Amino acid sequence: MKTNPFCFAILAMLCVVASAVAAEPRRPNILFILVDDQSPFDLKIYDPKSPLQTPVLDRLAAQGMTFDGAYHMGSFSGAVCSPSRHMIMSGRTVWHLPNAPGAMKTGLCPPELEQNTIPAVFNRAGYATMRTCKMGNSYEAANKLFTVRHDAGKRGGTDESGSAWHAEQVLTYLDERQAGRTTDPFLIYFGFSHPHDTRDGKPELLDKYGAVNHADRQTLPPANPQAPPLPRNYLPAHPFHHGHPNLRDEVAVSGVWERRDEITIRNELGREFACCENIDIQIGRVLKKLDAMGELDNTYVFYTADHGIAIGRHGLQGKQNLYEHTWRVPFIAKGPGIPPGSRVQGNIYLLDVLGTLCDLAGIPQPETNEGLSFRPVLEGKQDTVRDVLFGVYCGGTKPGIRSVKKGDWKLIKYDVMDGQVRETQLFNLAENPDELLLQHGAPDVLGLTGNRPDKHQVNLAADPRYAEQLAELEALLLAEMRRLDDPYRLWNQPDDGLQPPSAEPAAKKAKKTGKTKP
Repeated sequence: MKTNPFCFAILAMLCVVASAVAAEPRRPNILFILVDDQSPFDLKIYDPKSPLQTPVLDRLAAQGMTFDGAYHMGSFSGAVCSPSRHMIMSGRTVWHLPNAPGAMKTGLCPPELEQNTIPAVFNRAGYATMRTCKMGNSYEAANKLFTVRHDAGKRGGTDESGSAWHAEQVLTYLDERQAGRTTDPFLIYFGFSHPHDTRDGKPELLDKYGAVNHADRQTLPPANPQAPPLPRNYLPAHPFHHGHPNLRDEVAVSGVWERRDEITIRNELGREFACCENIDIQIGRVLKKLDAMGELDNTYVFYTADHGIAIGRHGLQGKQNLYEHTWRVPFIAKGPGIPPGSRVQGNIYLLDVLGTLCDLAGIPQPETNEGLSFRPVLEGKQDTVRDVLFGVYCGGTKPGIRSVKKGDWKLIKYDVMDGQVRETQLFNLAENPDELLLQHGAPDVLGLTGNRPDKHQVNLAADPRYAEQLAELEALLLAEMRRLDDPYRLWNQPDDGLQPPSAEPAAKKAKKTGKTKP
């Protein structure tokens, strides 16, 4: 029997093509998980003494990489989540966002920026994009570009009214992909409404953490020895005004209001932890589904929060401050090429997410992106992407609060209440990671926390031995404010001839309205 040379050639060509197709790497999937209001120190991976149980996140960290230096850049609004989520979506720095005061008018933000945000960029690259998250205080022009979108405010204590609802949206989407045998890579933005207040937890988890969904302003919640202990840096009151009169998070959160007593704070931490454990459970359901579909090994999983939260730390309740418990965010990454069980400093901002996702997916970063890809950190090639970190909060009285960090040294400056409060704080975070102050050593505070600070665990700004570090950070702060187009200057900085976006002092404005935006 003779072999047809033509047929043999065709067969050989088909084999070559099939081999080439088989060798072509699959584009990675992305699961980006974002929770609302979570301090990194709630989690055992950042505070081993935390009573919060999150076995799914613990396992994710063991299989991937934990970042010790992940930050949101800050806010010009009491709704800190809004600029944070704009930064995640767009990769823009805080004063260059479409909702930053004066940014569109002065050209600091380009028009139609939403066309260069995460969903737009990944849609154009052939990814299937899906989103579920809370409603409001976000980047609506970008959010509506996801091909599939299911947003809702879900902060209740049942599966239908709480975090399980968001998980159900993702699971339904994955079921539909599986049924339709969809092969396009996906980017899923998996957001939660919790643990943002009102922190209505599920009954069985509230019981576990000794908490109740307290809603009676006239009474205290019941004391419960199972409630989480007070944080090591708890204070019954901040030592000076935080600078935002009538701030909702400090005076109007249901279950807390203006109280900072032990029973109230421990109960509120229990509510926070009940909500956080439920989130952990829901993430586990989605990861289990991806594993069953055979997609998990080809999926980059990121877990983070839009910002931290105080809940009694330093006598504060909300997210409108620049202490580490609030300026920092938890950040875990797992996926192809990420060394399991690794831990890095990172020095990343949330605004670096867009560039990094593009880098991992092989997609060109949009020209509007100002973030840095931290792919080299994820691959174990370097420990950080930047040396200096900048933070701002000026949603209340102006100029507000500023922070800068380099290495172990951190500076926080307050220029608030129309010049009535001007404070400087200097911390060595290696020696004083909880940013303890003199007030933390007061007998009444020691009796509540049991945490006795060392002599050096205080604000070092007035100590002449650290004058050199203080001067260096003061200079770095001014340089960052100039580089990032901060429209304000502090009392001991040159004014640079700036004309801030609003001339009316916020303290006077707050007195007129009696309220500030949440």
